Amino acid sequence: MTETPVATDDVLRKRALEALTTARARTRLLTECVDDRELTAQHSPLMSPLVWDLAHIGNQEEQWLLRAVAGRDAIRPEIDSVYDAFEHPRAERPTLPLLSPAESRTYASDIRGRVLDVLEAHPLHGSPLVDSAFAFGMIAQHEQQHDETMLITHQLRRGPAALDAPEPPGGGTAGLPAEVLVPAGPFTMGTSAEPWALDNERPAHHRHVDAFLIDTTPVTNGAFQAFVADGGYTDERWWAPEGWDQIRRHDIGAPLFWRHEGGQWLRRRFGVTEPVPEDEPVLHVSWYEADAYARWAGRRLPTEAEWEKAARHDPASGRSRRYPWGDDDPTPERANLGQRHLRPAPAGAYPEGASPLGVRQLIGDVWEWTSSDFLPYPGFAPFPYREYSEVFFGPGHKVLRGGSFAVDAVACRGTFRNWDLPVRRQIFSGFRTARDA
Repeated sequence: MTETPVATDDVLRKRALEALTTARARTRLLTECVDDRELTAQHSPLMSPLVWDLAHIGNQEEQWLLRAVAGRDAIRPEIDSVYDAFEHPRAERPTLPLLSPAESRTYASDIRGRVLDVLEAHPLHGSPLVDSAFAFGMIAQHEQQHDETMLITHQLRRGPAALDAPEPPGGGTAGLPAEVLVPAGPFTMGTSAEPWALDNERPAHHRHVDAFLIDTTPVTNGAFQAFVADGGYTDERWWAPEGWDQIRRHDIGAPLFWRHEGGQWLRRRFGVTEPVPEDEPVLHVSWYEADAYARWAGRRLPTEAEWEKAARHDPASGRSRRYPWGDDDPTPERANLGQRHLRPAPAGAYPEGASPLGVRQLIGDVWEWTSSDFLPYPGFAPFPYREYSEVFFGPGHKVLRGGSFAVDAVACRGTFRNWDLPVRRQIFSGFRTARDA
């Protein structure tokens, strides 16, 4: 029996409310665990002050949900420019007339209260912006993406630990094959059906992929240490020219936050110094570092299409799943998401999250660099604004897939595409390697 529009809207409202509430609870956690001085400081020129992100979240919510969806007058039009991410690079944001921490909290809270009134009464059909509660889902994803950005800022800040979380479940690769064969053939890439998918994930289209082998788990710290010990950072053979120039100019010899001391590798993780765990996926490496490791190992980074086929294609049915394990939403047994833990789980964890071919940890734990440039799919159409994806297309940005422990499930799925400059190391990035069959 087909649901009535009212019942469908009720389901959509519940889903949107849960997504918005989950995002706001995380935003509060990230901004209330430090004092106002830490909120207004710029902990790295690569990142905004935390207080900028807080008010920016409220401003985007006002612009899209109160103005664009509900048609209401602007509440704080004078701050639109201050919190325009395209108008002001991160390095200069501390010089702007930012709202204070108290003003930012009040503003974001006021906007949210009005948004919930809109969500309760506004029809969730009739235009692309509101169909399936898309705008509400877009804003929930936007807030969670900024929560991940703020978590990166917490990792960059100096001082004692301000965040805490339980340890992830154990893993183990005993009995697992080192790599998995993905057979040749077509598969459906992208989506035209996921209601909250963003424009760069659309539309669904067929891709042919030749047979290849892909690592069963992401590359671990222990494996990467072998690359370091073998002089990987001092051998030009393994590096793309731009990457070689980058590590020479900045004297890079290990992943970000690592240091060698007392005969062992240590790392700083959210204010705590600890030995680098060899069984965890390597973290905080640039695309150039991932690419160099793959060359050194006699392998390569997977293409974006290869990664998605390994993650979504079900050889038995021939269809593409929403996630490696199927179409059901992520659960704590399937993937390390949502800042539930403040680190990746060991390689081999989450057997319930494996793909049909047996590939592990494709969702959560670490963003995975691919070899592909960030480009539009055939038939791409920007929506609802060009600046979300279209302005970044081209050879300057590389695609990352799969999410990390810092990503919430609302902003992570088998089709979700992330992108960044190949020099970026502060992000929660790792990788796995592949080779031709």
